[in-house]
Amino acid sequence: MSSTLIKITDLVKSFPIGKGKFTALNQINLEFSKGEFTGFVGPSGSGKTTLLNIIGSLDIPTKGTATVLGKSVSNLSKKEAADLRNNHLGFIFQTYNLLPVYTVYENVELPLLLQNISASERKKAILQSLEWLGLTDKIKSRPAQLSGGECQRVSIARAMVKEPEIVLADEPTANLDAKNSHHILQTMEKLNSELKTTFIFATHDEKVIQYLKRKISLEDGKVVADEQITK
Repeated sequence: MSSTLIKITDLVKSFPIGKGKFTALNQINLEFSKGEFTGFVGPSGSGKTTLLNIIGSLDIPTKGTATVLGKSVSNLSKKEAADLRNNHLGFIFQTYNLLPVYTVYENVELPLLLQNISASERKKAILQSLEWLGLTDKIKSRPAQLSGGECQRVSIARAMVKEPEIVLADEPTANLDAKNSHHILQTMEKLNSELKTTFIFATHDEKVIQYLKRKISLEDGKVVADEQITK
């Protein structure tokens, strides 16, 4: 079995604007392997989030292909795309997207409710995920009782609870101070190392960039550099 999880070929993404169109991504060719810790880096409007959304099957290319875990996102039905996201992908956003009326435990449980697993299996996975993120003592807390850093750790626990092959993180440190940013990034680095989860970031935060093992620079919708970073 190939270790290539994602293959992007001649990808173009355009959006209609008035009578014309805006090309957000232009002729992107990239591959990602299992266990990468990589990021799309560039200014706002460079195409980072659009590319992340296509990999996450939240959007489809205008031209070209994006194949994720052997499936072309353009050819997936809505149900198949939802199944890919629910079973194989984790998402982390800059806005934590936690449900305020739910406890930490219940927020982390949400992705598992979409899967056909028993309550006891869910509990085991949730407790494991909360332990990874150092949140065992916050299990009954609600988001309003947590700091920004703790809320982001809950969102990572929620992304990791199903042990996805790929985690997509869009500006995950944008709302955090330096100390919490480093804590979050060190945690993700550890999960990447121990579980071999592939992490792909969209970011222009220097704090995130210094943790990446591969940096893909985007400018005006094109890849202008793709470099391995040795530490």
